[in-house]
Amino acid sequence: MKIWLDGGLRDAHSAHVSVLDHGLTVGDGVFETVKTTHGTPFALTRHLDRLATSARGLGLPEPDLDEVRRACAAVTEANPVERGRLRITYTGGLSPLGSDRGEAVPTLVVALGEAARRPDSTAVITVPWTRNERGALTGLKTTSYAENVVALARARQQAATESLFANTHGQLCEGTGSNVFVVLRGELYTPPLSSGCLAGITRALTVEWTGAQETELPLDVLDRADEVFLTSTLRDVQAASKIDGRTLPGVPGPVTAKAMRVFEERSAAEVDP
Repeated sequence: MKIWLDGGLRDAHSAHVSVLDHGLTVGDGVFETVKTTHGTPFALTRHLDRLATSARGLGLPEPDLDEVRRACAAVTEANPVERGRLRITYTGGLSPLGSDRGEAVPTLVVALGEAARRPDSTAVITVPWTRNERGALTGLKTTSYAENVVALARARQQAATESLFANTHGQLCEGTGSNVFVVLRGELYTPPLSSGCLAGITRALTVEWTGAQETELPLDVLDRADEVFLTSTLRDVQAASKIDGRTLPGVPGPVTAKAMRVFEERSAAEVDP
């Protein structure tokens, strides 16, 4: 495997990041996960725009997006896979121990691994922890993911693949690595960004391509929704077949099935929408 690290391709065994990198010591970094198909990244421009937005939100120097594009092209060419997970990581770089940053330049890592196609449906759970819609990291895709690791581990223990959070007001927010949509009486809804959820790339495209409405939703909407589905870079649109102890009948339902079809067709026609 070839990995891009700080300006060039390296073999995986020689691609070393310092143990004093701020991304490792305090989670001071941002990242993007991009789906690739036969070496072509999907929606790369949107992902790079969000990378820059997240970096600004953390106070990191503006990433050189031309270099990131070159890195993505080099890595996908060097690691041919049919379907891939392209990971772009940008951190605070070499720093003293503690929360203060040093004077070193940021670290840029781009790597690619194979990714299996997701099933059409999956089980999800809700968790008792909340997203803070007013937090310093709200809306940023940072490497501070320990909360998601804990929540996802709970999902795995309950034979599910995703956990859903409410925010501090008890409103439906998001999953550990996904956005959530619900169908009520044939209408499609998703929580607004003000709920504290991440501005997902797949979420935004799904809203654009389906006309879904953004509105505040209580967490217990999951108890009465006719259909529920998740969106993310590697899930695309994936129906929820079970939420906690509730099994949703006829999955995927008609609205979800249409969203899945529309997303598949539009994303195939436009690789960088």
